[in-house]
Amino acid sequence: MEQDWIWGLIGGLLIGTGGAVYLLGNGRIMGASGIIGGLVDGSGRNTAWERILFLLGVMVLPVALMPVYREVDTHLTTNLWVVVAAGLLVGLGTRIANGCTSGHGVCGISRLSPRGMIATVAYILAGGVAVVFFRHVLEVI
Repeated sequence: MEQDWIWGLIGGLLIGTGGAVYLLGNGRIMGASGIIGGLVDGSGRNTAWERILFLLGVMVLPVALMPVYREVDTHLTTNLWVVVAAGLLVGLGTRIANGCTSGHGVCGISRLSPRGMIATVAYILAGGVAVVFFRHVLEVI
């Protein structure tokens, strides 16, 4: 029996713990798109250092873990245009939904937010439709 599911469980526990610590530590939701958006549009100037440190942690941790995990198979496509298009679509979706998976899914659902629950159902359905479309209709992934 494959044991890969344990990494998803550990990752989920770490993200949930990070969201709880972020909320309890400063009273704000750990939504990655909101953290980045506040830096880009200037609305987060008063918490810029906190936002920058959060983003640095998100970027530095995988690099720090490279000696432990020398080879990781992400199953990511080798088609760069698909990766770019996916990134742009995710960015557009987070702006339309006014939040991302960490804000709505992790933090919203844990706070029993109806808006977070509806957004989570919507983006999971949209993701499923996108996978079917891009894999089975366009055959690019």
